[in-house]
Amino acid sequence: MSRIGQAFRDHPASVGETYLEHLRSALGFSFAMSRAAVCCAIHAFVPILFQRTGSSAIEELHRRMLRQRDARQLPQQAARQTQHEPTASRSRAAA
Repeated sequence: MSRIGQAFRDHPASVGETYLEHLRSALGFSFAMSRAAVCCAIHAFVPILFQRTGSSAIEELHRRMLRQRDARQLPQQAARQTQHEPTASRSRAAA
Protein backbone atom coordinates (compact mmCIF):
# COMPACT_ATOMS: atom_id res chain seq x y z
CA MET A 1 0.00 0.00 0.00
CA SER A 2 1.37 3.39 -0.93
CA ARG A 3 1.93 6.01 1.74
CA ILE A 4 -0.55 8.33 0.05
CA GLY A 5 -3.22 5.63 -0.10
CA GLN A 6 -2.54 4.76 3.52
CA ALA A 7 -2.86 8.42 4.53
CA PHE A 8 -6.31 8.55 2.93
CA ARG A 9 -7.43 5.50 4.92
CA ASP A 10 -5.73 5.71 8.32
CA HIS A 11 -7.31 8.81 9.82
CA PRO A 12 -10.88 8.13 8.63
CA ALA A 13 -10.54 4.57 9.93
CA SER A 14 -9.27 5.88 13.28
CA VAL A 15 -12.57 7.73 13.76
CA GLY A 16 -14.69 4.83 12.48
CA GLU A 17 -15.44 6.23 9.03
CA THR A 18 -14.72 5.37 5.44
CA TYR A 19 -12.93 7.97 3.34
CA LEU A 20 -16.21 9.15 1.76
CA GLU A 21 -18.00 9.32 5.13
CA HIS A 22 -15.11 11.35 6.52
CA LEU A 23 -15.10 13.61 3.46
CA ARG A 24 -18.80 14.34 3.86
CA SER A 25 -18.53 14.96 7.60
CA ALA A 26 -15.43 17.17 7.33
CA LEU A 27 -16.97 19.24 4.52
CA GLY A 28 -20.12 19.70 6.60
CA PHE A 29 -18.02 21.01 9.48
CA SER A 30 -16.07 23.22 7.07
CA PHE A 31 -19.19 24.82 5.61
CA ALA A 32 -20.69 25.41 9.07
CA MET A 33 -17.47 26.97 10.33
CA SER A 34 -17.11 29.13 7.21
CA ARG A 35 -20.64 30.45 7.66
CA ALA A 36 -19.93 31.18 11.34
CA ALA A 37 -16.65 32.90 10.44
CA VAL A 38 -18.42 35.23 8.02
CA CYS A 39 -21.03 36.04 10.64
CA CYS A 40 -18.29 36.73 13.21
CA ALA A 41 -16.52 39.05 10.78
CA ILE A 42 -19.77 40.97 10.16
CA HIS A 43 -20.37 41.08 13.93
CA ALA A 44 -16.94 42.67 14.39
CA PHE A 45 -18.06 45.67 12.30
CA VAL A 46 -21.74 45.75 13.31
CA PRO A 47 -21.94 44.38 16.87
CA ILE A 48 -25.74 44.28 16.95
CA LEU A 49 -25.73 41.58 14.24
CA PHE A 50 -24.98 37.89 14.80
CA GLN A 51 -24.41 38.26 18.54
CA ARG A 52 -24.67 34.52 19.27
CA THR A 53 -24.04 32.98 15.86
CA GLY A 54 -20.38 32.07 16.41
CA SER A 55 -20.84 30.52 19.85
CA SER A 56 -24.04 28.77 18.74
CA ALA A 57 -22.19 27.28 15.78
CA ILE A 58 -19.40 26.00 18.03
CA GLU A 59 -21.91 24.46 20.44
CA GLU A 60 -23.84 22.78 17.60
CA LEU A 61 -20.69 21.45 15.94
CA HIS A 62 -19.54 20.01 19.26
CA ARG A 63 -22.93 18.32 19.78
CA ARG A 64 -22.79 16.95 16.21
CA MET A 65 -19.28 15.62 16.73
CA LEU A 66 -20.30 13.86 19.96
CA ARG A 67 -23.44 12.38 18.34
CA GLN A 68 -21.43 11.03 15.42
CA ARG A 69 -18.79 9.59 17.74
CA ASP A 70 -21.41 7.99 19.99
CA ALA A 71 -23.28 6.55 17.00
CA ARG A 72 -20.06 4.89 15.81
CA GLN A 73 -19.13 3.60 19.27
CA LEU A 74 -22.48 1.98 20.13
CA PRO A 75 -22.20 -0.85 17.58
CA GLN A 76 -18.57 -1.42 18.60
CA GLN A 77 -19.51 -1.60 22.29
CA ALA A 78 -22.37 -4.00 21.57
CA ALA A 79 -20.02 -6.26 19.60
CA ARG A 80 -17.49 -6.26 22.45
CA GLN A 81 -20.17 -7.09 25.02
CA THR A 82 -21.46 -9.96 22.88
CA GLN A 83 -17.94 -11.38 22.61
CA HIS A 84 -17.40 -11.25 26.37
CA GLU A 85 -20.80 -12.49 27.51
CA PRO A 86 -21.00 -16.17 28.36
CA THR A 87 -23.34 -18.19 26.19
CA ALA A 88 -26.61 -19.39 27.68
CA SER A 89 -25.31 -22.96 27.94
CA ARG A 90 -22.25 -21.83 29.91
CA SER A 91 -24.46 -19.78 32.24
CA ARG A 92 -26.72 -22.75 32.94
CA ALA A 93 -23.76 -25.05 33.51
CA ALA A 94 -22.34 -22.70 36.10
CA ALA A 95 -25.66 -22.49 37.98
